[in-house]
Formats: sequence, C-alpha cells, structure tokens
Amino acid sequence: MKESFLNQCTAVLTALKIALLVFGFGLTAACDQLVDKSRKDSLGTLEVNQPNIIFIMSDDHAYQAVSAYGYGLNKTPHIDRLASEGAIFNRGFVSNSICAPSRAVMLTGKHSHINGKVDNILPFDWGQDNFAKALQKAGYETALVGKIHLNGLPQGFDYSNVLPGQGQYYNPDFIENGIKKRLNGYVTSITTDIALDWLEHKRTKDKPFLLLYHQKAPHRTWMPEEKYLSLFQDKNFKPPSNFFDDYKGRIAASRHEMGIYKDMDVVYDLKMLDKAEKFQTPLRGAFENMYQRMDANQRGAWDAHYNPIIKDFESSGLKGQELALWKYNRYMQDYLATIQSVDDGVGQILDYLDANGLTENTIVVYTSDQGFYLGEHGWFDKRFMYEESFRTPLLMRYPKEIEPGTIIEGLVQNLDFAPTFMDYAGIEIPEAVQGESFRDLVSGELSEWRDAIYYTYYEFPGEHHVKRHYGIRTDRYKLIHFYYDIDEWELFDLEKDPAEMQNVYEDPAYEEIKNKMHLQLNDLRIKYKDSDSLNQYHLDRYLSAKGLEKK
Repeated sequence: MKESFLNQCTAVLTALKIALLVFGFGLTAACDQLVDKSRKDSLGTLEVNQPNIIFIMSDDHAYQAVSAYGYGLNKTPHIDRLASEGAIFNRGFVSNSICAPSRAVMLTGKHSHINGKVDNILPFDWGQDNFAKALQKAGYETALVGKIHLNGLPQGFDYSNVLPGQGQYYNPDFIENGIKKRLNGYVTSITTDIALDWLEHKRTKDKPFLLLYHQKAPHRTWMPEEKYLSLFQDKNFKPPSNFFDDYKGRIAASRHEMGIYKDMDVVYDLKMLDKAEKFQTPLRGAFENMYQRMDANQRGAWDAHYNPIIKDFESSGLKGQELALWKYNRYMQDYLATIQSVDDGVGQILDYLDANGLTENTIVVYTSDQGFYLGEHGWFDKRFMYEESFRTPLLMRYPKEIEPGTIIEGLVQNLDFAPTFMDYAGIEIPEAVQGESFRDLVSGELSEWRDAIYYTYYEFPGEHHVKRHYGIRTDRYKLIHFYYDIDEWELFDLEKDPAEMQNVYEDPAYEEIKNKMHLQLNDLRIKYKDSDSLNQYHLDRYLSAKGLEKK
C-alpha cells in the first residue's frame, strides 16, 4: 500500500511539473526535488523506512538441537531470544532436504524442478531472478557471508565473502568478491567477524540492508571450536526410542547407508585418528587432511582432548549395541558442541543491533538449510521426507510487527522466504515465485493458510543411498512415493505415529484418507508444475553428469 501511495504521489508531482512548465512558472527545479524525494521515499531512505533484514542460516541444524523447541539436548540462549522476543515456527519445512538445492529454493522461491538445482551435482544458474536481486533493485544494500554451496560468483549481492563448496572448519578459505584467500581461525567465528565487519565498516549506513549470514556448522564432520571441545564430554545422551529401528514396512528406509552404527566412520566422523593407524577406515585420509590443516596450537588443543578418548576406545573392544550407543554419544557430543559457536555468533549479531539502535527496524530470521537426524531411525544426515530432516528450525523477530512469544503452527517452507522478504521490502512478488509470503501469518493478520506442502528428493544413485521420492504433508498425514529402481508408497498418520514407524498405506482403515491424499498430491504437482516426465528429465541429467548408464 505504501508503494502504491508513493507511486501515485510521484505521478501527481510529475503532472504538476508539466503543468508548471506549460504555464511558465519556472519552478521546474523545485518539482524535480519533490519527485526525487518521492523516489527516495520509495527506496526506504527517508520517511518510508523499509526494514533491514538479517537472514541467518546454519547447515544441518536439527530443530531438536535448538533449546527453544524443548528437547533438552543443549542450550542455545541467543537463538532462543528470537522466539521469546518474536516468533517460533513449529512447522517450518524444506522442499528438498539437501544442502545446495535447499539454498537455491530459498533464493528463488521456486521448487527445485523449476529453478534447476535439483541435487548437489548439477550446476546452479545464478542468472535467474532471486530475492536479493529484487531487494537490490529496490534500494537495499546486500551482502552474502559464509556458506552458500552454489557454484559461481553470487549474483544479487553488493558484497560477498563465501566459503568454496562445503568449506573447512579450521583455517578456512573464503572467496571475497571473487578473490580467494585463506584465513586463520575457526570458521564459525570468522564468518561472524566478517558479517560484523560488513555491518560496521562496509555498508552504506543510510540505506536499508539485506545480510545473508550463513554458517557452515553444524555440517559433517562436526569439528568443534577449541573452547568447546569438552563442553559435552561428561554428558551421556539417551538415544531416541526408535534408534534400533528395524524398518518394517518401509523398504526404501531399510536400504539406507546413513546408519550411525553401520555407516558412521570412526575416524572421519568420530575423530579416532590413532597414531598407530589401527583404524584404517574408508574416510581416514579425508579427515587427516582436515587435521593437518590446523596450526600447532589448534592441533595441541585438539590432541589434548581427543587422545584420551582414542586411547579408551582402542582398549574398549566395543561391539554390537554397545558400539552403536558409543558412536551415538560421540556423535552427539561433537555435533552439539559445534552449535554452541553458532549460538555465540547469533548473540554477537543481536548485540550489535542493540548497540547501534537497529533492533526495532531489523527483521532477524534464524533457520537451517534442512533438518538432521540425531539418532532417529538409527540415522545421521538428512534427505528422507521423514520429519526430522524435512522439518527445520525457524525463528523470527521483528518488533514492529511480531508480538513477543508468538507461536506459528502453519505449514511454512523455505519456498516462502523469497516472497516474504520481498513483501516486507514493499516489492511486488512476481507470478513466477511459487512460495507465499508469511508476513501476515506471523503478524496475526491472516486467518487462513495452506493446508498441504510438497516435497521432492532427487540425488540417487548417490551418497547415503536414499531413493528418489516426492510427497505431500498435511496437518495430520504424509504420503510419499519412492521411485526409480523402486516403486513404493508410504502413508503415515502423524497424530497416532509421530515417529513414522507404521506405514499404513495398505491398511483398509485408511483407504479413504489414502485416496484423498493422492488427489491432493496430484493437485499440488499440477500447481507446482511437476510431473513424472520432468522427474525423468532431471534423472537423465543427473545420470549423465555422473557418467552412469540409464536403467
């Protein structure tokens, strides 16, 4: 409405200018100033104060590991501030649970099959529209700092300083505006320092800003900062109730290669880099490269912590369930310790806003590129449409519009970030954008919202052996179709079976629900312009890129 009003004012002033010229009043210069002022207003630099936006995204941060969600695994007081001072979303989801595709969806507001980045293998086209470009055109100064995991020089950003690919935890390389350099230190702290430096020294302070502040952690291999190496050393974590899942009735799940017991590498993942080289695992060499990247002081702190653990493990002789539970506990200790540094960084950003009078007019969002398994179904990693990887943490603060302590139960996806940010910036949302702005939902001005969300996953054959699938989730039910060298359907009643252990697709009691879900799924596939033929097209591209034969 503000933008429309300003456009009308501009038109009136322009007409007045022409009239004045015709009547020879000689006030052209004064009218020019008024028209210019109205243009500046529409960019948010004068009376129309467009909000600043800080979009914080971590990598593989499970909602279970944000203390505001109440699972009791760890404490994240700074991230929790966004919930207490703003809103927490209990049903935030992704549309494709894998790193690069999720980020492409976030930028474009379009499903993977539309924006073209369906997996981690195929390239991303930066030439297409994204919300940062739209905000840039509307007068925002824009920056991208940290992990983006998309090939090529980022477009839509006045400043970028990003990790190449997955990045490294210790002494990482960064690419600043296209120039690569190595920085000494710990990646999470460095990313925060770069973000703060841009906020304080590199931006134009009379313009609204967009900052994408994206952390690598807690992505595999979960290497904690020196000061947090021992944070959870004395804690023994209780595994989820379905840790020893037998996958009955779920064929695709049974064929996974992401089990903590079976697939987690004791050196690469759990840091058992023994000097006797007893543990010759498939990924030992990859971890040795990460270890050698450390400087002498970093390795000293690392060895002081891990050498006693390695010694105890060497002499333990653990097998079977005992080994599985040991691996789970080791995994949780490192995974959660990396998150502590992420939370520190959020605190530093919030403190900067407070100290510089920016809190009231700055939207702050915290999320992850997807969820993560913390032992549910016996797993680590993500990919499956099951809840722990499909769902992601989402917290948001904007004092001007969001009441403290707001709880959102609507089905929101990463598809919605682009249109939401454009909405706040006063930009008309293009028809090609498939997401929806949740601005009115979070402010309490919207009573109706979507009743179903759509999901796709494409990266198979590939790491962790998760079959290609697509599906739909409603408030209560979830329908999934696994395809390509498999043809299996799964239906879950999330109210009765929140852990998704019972596939009721063939249960006669759910026949009516099943039929309704199929109809809803077909409607969503039409709405989002997806199809079996498009799946085949992306499969052919993928197989060709990997040099694999078509089946």
